[in-house]
Amino acid sequence: MEDHEEKNGTLAEAVALREQGRKEEARERLVALAAQHPDDAGIAYQTAWAHDVLGLEAEAVPYYERALAGGGPAGTGLSTEDRRGALLGLGSTYRIRGRHEEAVTLLTGAVEEFPEDGSLRAFLAMALYNTGRHHESTRLLLRLLAATSEDPSVREYRRAIEHYAEDLDAIE
Repeated sequence: MEDHEEKNGTLAEAVALREQGRKEEARERLVALAAQHPDDAGIAYQTAWAHDVLGLEAEAVPYYERALAGGGPAGTGLSTEDRRGALLGLGSTYRIRGRHEEAVTLLTGAVEEFPEDGSLRAFLAMALYNTGRHHESTRLLLRLLAATSEDPSVREYRRAIEHYAEDLDAIE
């Protein structure tokens, strides 16, 4: 039990350091903690995030992958919100690392799992664009715009935007 409390305390301290802007210190603590607890998905996720905020995307990937794998039999899974964040983080990281098809595959699954999450759809649209699927990307962004915009002029033309999103090449 003591190890569990110590682990949680160290994790909380590292997250607090990141939130205070002491990102490198947080990353160092999390790397050490992840090495001590390789089956803990939550620690892996926080470690990935710590790398990501420092622009160390390549180093973040294995931690995101470990977090989403859920750890081993002794491991702990992610909360729903952390899973959503890890999917977004890994998908975005795949995209900016040039792993576009992997980003599309991962983010497509994430959108199916979390259909209400507009940020996942936006990042999927970017990945689709990077794979040359421009129509699909634009369609997804137009649907997102129509569904979520509070801009009165967009809301006024919402039905038209949704209609044209289905076939951008239509000529009437």
